[in-house]
Amino acid sequence: MNRLCILGTLSLCLLLASCGAKEEYKYLVGFSQCNLEEPWRQAMNAAVQNEAVNHPDMKIIYADAHQDNDEQVSQIRSFLTQKIDLLMVSPNEAAPLTPVVQEVYNSGIPVVVIDRAIVGDSYTCFVGGDNKEIGRKAGEFIAEILQGKGNIIEIKGLAGSPPAVDRSIPMREALSAYPDIKIIAEFEARWLRNEANQQFPSVLQANENINLVYAHNDPMAMGAYLAAQNVGREKDMLFIGVDGLPGPDGGAKMVLDGILTATFYYPNCGKEAVQIATKILNGETVEKNISLDTPVITRENAQQFYQP
Repeated sequence: MNRLCILGTLSLCLLLASCGAKEEYKYLVGFSQCNLEEPWRQAMNAAVQNEAVNHPDMKIIYADAHQDNDEQVSQIRSFLTQKIDLLMVSPNEAAPLTPVVQEVYNSGIPVVVIDRAIVGDSYTCFVGGDNKEIGRKAGEFIAEILQGKGNIIEIKGLAGSPPAVDRSIPMREALSAYPDIKIIAEFEARWLRNEANQQFPSVLQANENINLVYAHNDPMAMGAYLAAQNVGREKDMLFIGVDGLPGPDGGAKMVLDGILTATFYYPNCGKEAVQIATKILNGETVEKNISLDTPVITRENAQQFYQP
């Protein structure tokens, strides 16, 4: 009898504890991040965490896919088993992640896609900067700064990710009006500084006359700069990136320090994503696609973006 009483008491305590834990929040949100190696994505996660503090009725669980499509798909399926109320996702690559995101959306769970799009429109809201606009602006800026003539190296992000495509094709289209500007080499560095740093020396050896390096993000631009600096050629060419993070290691400071000639500010969308998720969970209507501003950062305005 005593043993039964003890077991009953323990069961009741566990039940009450589990109920109490659930009552701490009203909504469970899964946030699937494609990787956390990039400083920009670390800033996004930090922004999500900072904004989440303002919404105590929401609990966010995080997953890092380490640039692995299969791992990200598996992590999203794991979110489903945890009965999430909403999915926030920044896909590693569009096509491989589309089916699982569609599955979540078609099951009735709202989906907020951040920064990188999927194929189609099976989501509740997409929020991000306009990468096509960045690509177009980059092409126009390059043409202006090179005065219509020069040799360019393009350092691309992950080939299957929409930002890599959108930051490249419009740039090339803008430069098509300038036949004396030539892209003499390109390579993929998967958004990572170390990758760019390791690959750029061979590009330097193969090309004696490089006027400008256009990298799809600031870390890759920095990796290339350091490789050029290592052989005393960093002053022979200009470096342009994308992201413009405000901190002491970000693109705005690189521009102030003269490492980058320019970068294009790309908002990390973390704060906005949480605010959008909150509206959706509270039954409010949100726009299907939300585009954030992406101004160019040069020495003239970099101080406005720098936050030490």
